[in-house]
Amino acid sequence: MKILVTGVAGFIGMHVAQLLLARGDEVVGIDNLNDYYNPNLKLARLECLKPHAGFRFLRGDIADRVFVEDLFAAERFDRVINLAAQPGVRYSLKNPYAYIQTNLVGFGNLLEGCRHNGVEHFVYASSSSVYGANTRMPFSVHDNVDHPVSLYAASKKANELMAHTYSHLYGLPTTGLRYFTVYGPWGRPDMSPWLFTSAILEGRPIDVFNHGRMQRDFTYIDDIAEGTVRVLDRIATPNPTFSTDAPDPGSSYAPYRVYNIGNHQPVELMTFIQTIEQALGREAVKNFLPMQPGDVVATYADVEDLKRDVGFEPKTVLADGIARWVAWYRQYGAALTPAVQG
Repeated sequence: MKILVTGVAGFIGMHVAQLLLARGDEVVGIDNLNDYYNPNLKLARLECLKPHAGFRFLRGDIADRVFVEDLFAAERFDRVINLAAQPGVRYSLKNPYAYIQTNLVGFGNLLEGCRHNGVEHFVYASSSSVYGANTRMPFSVHDNVDHPVSLYAASKKANELMAHTYSHLYGLPTTGLRYFTVYGPWGRPDMSPWLFTSAILEGRPIDVFNHGRMQRDFTYIDDIAEGTVRVLDRIATPNPTFSTDAPDPGSSYAPYRVYNIGNHQPVELMTFIQTIEQALGREAVKNFLPMQPGDVVATYADVEDLKRDVGFEPKTVLADGIARWVAWYRQYGAALTPAVQG
């Protein structure tokens, strides 16, 4: 198939593209290479993809309507995976317009591109952040998610609503993937594994928010990539048992689906830190801080729908995933750290 992967120079985008290329798909990857974090890391990821004969990279912004229209008209993609987004909960408090432009305007441009050019399936990154103020665990796609606590979360919830509209109006099959805290090789330098690992090795203190009383459903990148590709292969279909008297938030009478992709094993933040310490053979100096605005105390994924419909669930245990992360960091990340954090 000919597949568009947006955000291809990103953490998840690179790994998804690698899987698609390995099985023989043609991948056109786009990215605007913005400076939310240092583009040197994005360029290094692209170098891993360039040797593949089936890969082409185009620099462009999904918020650029003309660029997106021309791209879809020229390439005639079979399927589309949207991993381009302005990420980060905390940054959304500082620069909300970045989220509006990319996550809302850009997302709308992609939906229009799919609508007018016969795309078979549109798969897009949502986020566990949509659960917001929900406290019932584990988080289920069948729960209401109308109380986001950050603009980032609100933009991802809006993506799901926009996708449903296009599934309803135009019969466009769409599937949203609510990713739960992703970690692993080539991860982002603004996320906790990189921040913690680099600080511990350099003897700097690490910031531990909410005094460590937090839980995250840490999910290894290889599981995220495999789950994404498997979902791409299963085109969204209507739910035959959907009731408009008791509407199910996770499905529809239209060809629309939403899935959680998480490890289904929430981990205490202090346990996560200890696992990194053990892999490094060093102890962190900890700076305990209060809760950050926009954060949530815990995340925990119910993945039963993903298991039932796609036959897949993440299975990488934290100790194994962290060991692979640390091995990668020692080989590559430590050399990249001054460039991406400077």
